[in-house]
Formats: sequence, structure tokens, C-alpha cells
Amino acid sequence: MAPKKDPEMENLKKELTGLAEKCREKQKAVCDDKACDGGSGLPGGKIIKKRDLKGHINKVTCCFISPADSKHAITGSLDGKLIIWDMHSGGKSQMIPLKSAWVMTAVISTTGELAACGGMDNQLTVYRLTENPAKIAKEFLGYEGFLSSCKFLSDEECVTGSGDTAIMHHNITTGKRIKDYKGHTGDVAALSLKPQDNKVFVTSSVDRTCRMWDLREDGCKQIWWGHELDINSINFHKNGNNFVTCSEDKTMRLWDIRADQEIAQYKAPTPNSTFTCCGISVSGRLIFASSDDASIHYWDLLGGAHQGQMTGHENRITQISVADNGNGIISSSWDTKVMCWAM
Repeated sequence: MAPKKDPEMENLKKELTGLAEKCREKQKAVCDDKACDGGSGLPGGKIIKKRDLKGHINKVTCCFISPADSKHAITGSLDGKLIIWDMHSGGKSQMIPLKSAWVMTAVISTTGELAACGGMDNQLTVYRLTENPAKIAKEFLGYEGFLSSCKFLSDEECVTGSGDTAIMHHNITTGKRIKDYKGHTGDVAALSLKPQDNKVFVTSSVDRTCRMWDLREDGCKQIWWGHELDINSINFHKNGNNFVTCSEDKTMRLWDIRADQEIAQYKAPTPNSTFTCCGISVSGRLIFASSDDASIHYWDLLGGAHQGQMTGHENRITQISVADNGNGIISSSWDTKVMCWAM
């Protein structure tokens, strides 16, 4: 038998709903234009699959292109391996066996000398890639939930998001945690650093909010809401004033930090496409979203028009990464494949 409704709790819910609606009305009042204006036409060109990277024998859960050279990439799989790839040749540079196969995130530092990964083992492991085979440089424990995301600030510092709702700032050199940041009420799904200042970053969460943080200050700086389900991915635009998100609610959204609100929505032409990860081209004009329909959708950010789909995978695409030099994209999937795409 269902418990009786608490009148006080119901009144509080109504009050909160009313306050949220008032906030939305104020946002609408200062929103000068909700729609995309189209802008100038996109230049011609086509995104094509360049090659398959073969080596994993189980679901590939994550991928990331090295910011050091835009040539190497790292992937993690449930086969218990991290692989460092040379995307130009399609060969493997290194294969790193993991203590736990349940990896969910893997990244390479800005110098290309370090890699970090984590997942259901509830810890962050940092490897030194300058040694072959790669050796563990540091391990960070203390997580009470899975590790969902990690970004290097430098070879000395990194920041992570996890399933215990926490964001942690680590010093890799000393092996000590610098600070915890609390605010999300659900799993932290992803984070993205501001291009102009990597002490500032945004996070997305299962609590359906996006939040902005500054490592030099306590608490979150700004909160955005609007998605109706879990926000799986978030990515800063190159201008540092906007970011994009994608969600289980089948929408991709563009947000403006200065306007403090969502300014555009993007949907796939296929009605059942749930988005798993998002990315932005180096020019900032194209935005990408991988999907559980085994394709990568992309749109013109200004015009809002769906430009096409990148197909080739046979199962849910777990993650995509756009090269810093703008030449390509890498994607990972449950079909055990990793694919390189040329732009």
C-alpha cells in the first residue's frame, strides 16, 4: 500500500515548481532570439570513414584523441585493455593491461606523456606513456562511486567526475587530492574544460543539470536546467562562451553562459535516437552527437539543420573525440570497433 502524501511536502513541491517557472519566465523575457538564424551556408565537403582500428575483443567504452599531436588516440574496453593507437597507420603503439576490465573513461595529457583511466573500480589510475610498457605513475583512491570522466589540466594536475556526485581535483606529482567539489545530486556523467582557462569547467549529470565550476573558488558558479532526462555528455565551444550537451531525452542543446540559458535545440530525424556523447568541430560550426542507433549525427550549429549521419558501427556508440587539429574524429562502440573519420 502506497504511503499517504505528506501535505507539507506537497506544498513545498508546488512552491518549488512555481519558483522554477518564474525563473523560466524571466529567462524568456531577456532571450532576444530563441531560434538559430541560419547564418551563411556551410562550405562543401563530406565526412568519410578513413579506417577501422582493430584489436579489442569486447565492448569499447571510451576513446580520446591525444591533444599533443592529434595523431595518437587511447581507447578502453571491457576486454581489460587500454590501447594507444597511431591513427595515421592504424597500428598499435602500446597495449596496457588493466587491473579491472570495467573501464569507463580514458584520456591522454596535453604533453602526451601521461594517460589516465578509471571506471567501476572506483579509482583513478595514471600511467606514464614514456615507458614501454607503460608503468603506473599514481593511483587515486577514495571514490564512493564509479569514475565517469577525467581531464588533465597539465602533467601535474587533473580533475575528475564520478558516480558519487563528487568532483575531485588531484595533484599527480604528490599523489594527493587537492579539493572536492560538491553540488550535483546525481552521478556526474561528463566534464569539459574551458579552452581559454582550464581552471574553469562545466559538468553534466544524471540530476539533469549542467554546472560551471572554478578550481580557484568554492562551490559551483552557475547552474542550468532544461533537459528532461540524464545529460550524458557536455562540451565547451571554442569561444568559451557556449557549450553543448546531449541527453537521454533525445535532444542536443546549445547553451549560452552570458545569457544563462539554452539558446537552441537539435534533434535527429530518427525519432528513437538517444544521444551518448557530443563534440564540436574546431571551427565551432559543426556539432556532433553519437547515438545508440549506431550512427553519429551532425548539425550546422548556426542554421540548426541536420547535416547527415556517419554510419558504419553496428551497435551503440559509446564515445566520440574530435582531434584538436580539426582533421578527424574517432568513435568507440559496443560492436568492439574503433573507427577513424576524416573531415
